[in-house]
Amino acid sequence: MARLQILELPEGTGDDRPPFVLVVDQCQPQRIALGIDSTWQDHWQQLADKIGARGVIVTPGTIGIPANDTTAFAQPSATALHLDDHEVRADLAAAAKDQAEAIDALRGDRR
Repeated sequence: MARLQILELPEGTGDDRPPFVLVVDQCQPQRIALGIDSTWQDHWQQLADKIGARGVIVTPGTIGIPANDTTAFAQPSATALHLDDHEVRADLAAAAKDQAEAIDALRGDRR
């Protein structure tokens, strides 16, 4: 099944909005004939023109765009929350210990 991706391009001085290229991978390039006396047209290029893309890349291969990589967010949310909660608790425990030691030092208490 075809994948649609956005490849952001560097902005120029005259750009109203960030330029980009539409990338369609895992898809065979296709053209359609509009009639006997008309030229061929590429529906992916028509889509790119409509959405304001500078161009379109259509390829049967797979293109990995690092800016579009979401594998870091693909972990189960319960695991991520547990890890975050554990880290926060460890930080709070260390802060509480440091606070207690500071209070003891100010009071001159030795335990």
